[in-house]
Amino acid sequence: MSGTGKKKRTPLVADKRTPKKKPKAGPKTTARRKPKSKAKTNRRKRRGPRKVGFFRRIFGGMFRWLFRLFWGLAWRGAGVVTLLLLLAIFYFYTTLPPVGDLLDGRARGSVTLLDRNNDVYAWRGEQFGGQITAGTVSKHLKNAVIATEDKRFYRHFGLSPRGVASAVRINLRAGRGPLSGNGGSTITQQTAKLLCLGVPFDPNAGQSEAEYEADCRQGSLWRKVKEAIFALSLEAKYTKDEILTIYLNRAYLGAGSRGFEAASQRYFGKSAAQVIPAESAMLAGLLKAPSRYAPTANLKRSQDRAATTITLMKNQGYLSPAQAADALANPAQLSQAAEARAGGYFADWVMGSGPGFLTDETTEDVVIRTTFDQRIQTAAEEALQLVFAKLKDGSNAQAAIVVMSADGAVRAMVGGRKLKGVAGQFNRAIQAKRQTGSAFKPFVYGAALDLGYRYDDTIIDEPITINIPGSGPWTPRNYSNKFMGPVTLTDALRLSLNTPAVRISEDVGRDNVRFVASEFGIQSNLAEGPALALGASESTLIEMTGAYAGILNGGSSVTPYGLIELRLQGDADPLMTQSGGIGERVITPDAARQLIYMMSEVVTRGTGQRAQMAGREVAAKTGTTQGARDAWFLGFTADYVAGVWMGNDDNTPLTGVTGGGLPAEIWRETMERVHQDLPARPLPMIRVDGPPKAGLIPKTLNNPNGNGGGVADQILRDVFQSIFGKSKRQ
Repeated sequence: MSGTGKKKRTPLVADKRTPKKKPKAGPKTTARRKPKSKAKTNRRKRRGPRKVGFFRRIFGGMFRWLFRLFWGLAWRGAGVVTLLLLLAIFYFYTTLPPVGDLLDGRARGSVTLLDRNNDVYAWRGEQFGGQITAGTVSKHLKNAVIATEDKRFYRHFGLSPRGVASAVRINLRAGRGPLSGNGGSTITQQTAKLLCLGVPFDPNAGQSEAEYEADCRQGSLWRKVKEAIFALSLEAKYTKDEILTIYLNRAYLGAGSRGFEAASQRYFGKSAAQVIPAESAMLAGLLKAPSRYAPTANLKRSQDRAATTITLMKNQGYLSPAQAADALANPAQLSQAAEARAGGYFADWVMGSGPGFLTDETTEDVVIRTTFDQRIQTAAEEALQLVFAKLKDGSNAQAAIVVMSADGAVRAMVGGRKLKGVAGQFNRAIQAKRQTGSAFKPFVYGAALDLGYRYDDTIIDEPITINIPGSGPWTPRNYSNKFMGPVTLTDALRLSLNTPAVRISEDVGRDNVRFVASEFGIQSNLAEGPALALGASESTLIEMTGAYAGILNGGSSVTPYGLIELRLQGDADPLMTQSGGIGERVITPDAARQLIYMMSEVVTRGTGQRAQMAGREVAAKTGTTQGARDAWFLGFTADYVAGVWMGNDDNTPLTGVTGGGLPAEIWRETMERVHQDLPARPLPMIRVDGPPKAGLIPKTLNNPNGNGGGVADQILRDVFQSIFGKSKRQ
């Protein structure tokens, strides 16, 4: 087989190899990809770039071009805006005056009213208490203002982006516009607003002060931009303490107070340098809403607002927990003058009695010393409230009270049942002209006594008819519709009989009665007819009270007055003075003493008995007009004269009210408080052994149609007096 020559093939078998060990588990590695072949790369280049890369390059180029364009415009625009901003800041910077010229923010002056003891009781106009600085005020007040208004005041540059963002967030959450409500303004921005961007009020510019103030407070976006620029100017011009000084002096804090010094004096009767934490918190709390939170408007609401400020001061480290607890436990209280709220009606009257350029329209700070007595004012207000509180029918009737001394110095004035001292309200004591009724009769008897009548002369009380030309017969009647026959003049006045008063008036002459009344101070037009004797004429309460003061002082006229001295604040010499209101004599002293005795009988045994004061002599007269539309009670002691009027503003009749009723009670309650701790003094009147008795006197001496007694009448009167006799003259 070997010869065949073919070689046997060996089978192909792979070499036996040792199997590889399985690698341990570990992090997977990505196998390296083989690089693409150069041929494949060249083929792709020949085909050109992919389509998506083309658009990316196009849009990318456009974006880069636009970005460079806007960036160039932005930084150039920012540069222009910055330049304009710097120019605006520089402009305001150059116009800002020294700090001292910016502290008094009032457009007009103020009036401070002092009482008879030289204590402040009222203000008119915007009060400026004087210049204070951030360094001279109480540290508690300074801290309270910063804690409440701008806790980062000493750290920001005039604007607070964080504060603005917070305010916008609060406004949006409350459903308001981003700029409505909280403004996030810094103290510097608020100062810019108070300065009205450096534009002072000009009364000749055709814009009222109210319009000017409204323009300064507008909150448009453009206005806020200008305020921000002005705030930056303030920061550049002044130090932080100087900006705070301007703010402390110009901020309005309610009740006519401009600046914290005025407000501190107004509410607490002390300087802003002396206020304690509770008082400081109340003052700072007023910044949010001065009129709403003013303690004179609502003390409890003001105290609640102060509590919030105290909490802020504690949280910011200005008060220790103990100090905060003490301030919360002892909230600030008003001063006595502010708490009393006295002087509203009186202050209005005094302001009207002085020259306008030194009172209502003053551009200077004026101080007026007055006759006002806060104790007596409180007495009158308490008496009025007490009597009306007794009424169960909820009467809407009004009342007024005037108290004065015998020389006409007005001590108190209540112009209505609304006692709160708000300026400008209707003052019934000086503005309401009403019929006087029987309160006018003392002038009738005063004229008769001055012409020779005596307190014990006899007059006939019986029907009388007088023919009035153009009107026909007129027959007056007594209130009781009864007649008493012969009565003395004292009894006729004591019982307020009408026909004797008419007879006396006709006998002495209406002209004489009008003369006595007008000389005593009744300035209103007096009636021409016989009804003059029954108080058909109109007058005001202050006129009537002043006329009764003339009777008390011995028969001399009186001009009620309240202004004692007027001077400019800071000046020692007054511009005006007033020493008393007594004028010319009207009736003789003897006639006045007899008349006072007759009026004392009104209280002792007559229509005014409800006005009796234990252990003190009183002389007075009641008055009730036709239809009971007006009720009066006027009288005096040896020390004071007081008048009370009651009625409805619409002139409708009173229900069950006469002069000897509620008005007499108000008078007594007032005078008992006024005379508390005062020793009793006797009235300047005649003294008699007993009440006079009526004699017999012919009716012819009571001529119903006469208009004045002549010489013949006087002769006949003397003859009959000698025949029938008279009581012993005093």
